[in-house]
Amino acid sequence: MPPKAKITKQMIVDAGFELAREGGMEHVNARAVAEKLGCSTQPVMYHFQTIEELKTAVYQKADAYHTAYLMDTQGAEPMLQMGLSYVRFAQQEKQLFRLLFQSGGFSGQNLNDLINAAELRPILTVLEEEASVGEEQAKTIFRLLFLLVHGYAGMLANNAMEYDEHAVAEDLTRAFEGICHSMKED
Repeated sequence: MPPKAKITKQMIVDAGFELAREGGMEHVNARAVAEKLGCSTQPVMYHFQTIEELKTAVYQKADAYHTAYLMDTQGAEPMLQMGLSYVRFAQQEKQLFRLLFQSGGFSGQNLNDLINAAELRPILTVLEEEASVGEEQAKTIFRLLFLLVHGYAGMLANNAMEYDEHAVAEDLTRAFEGICHSMKED
């Protein structure tokens, strides 16, 4: 008889991630993960003492996936491309967007925490270069653009509007140019 396949912790997280991606975090439980892996619930509960631990690992994987998705931009106008990637992510990965930004998983942090996080520093550096501004001005520009981009993304993730990349790109470009112009006047 062949040996049973070993179910690893990473396999469990990957299965949980796929369940969250397909139907939302509410579909992540020991039975569903075990079914997806074709095993009993025993390996799931061996690697994760609680379902909350598994959900935390799934959330972290979703967050890393989102970050990689955003950073995969090429070409000119990197801030525009990053903004469009954020909106496109919400359109294409509705369940993951809701998990990351509309489920309370981000609770305890506010917009200022996000802007001052070390993980945002590379984005602010690009913004400083693209807009020819200093760090504090870049933070202001980011905050204003983020609110616009996040508004679009939230509407798309909840099926409240049709996605029109050209219109989004025009709005983001106008906002970026207007904010930069305003900064230079101050």
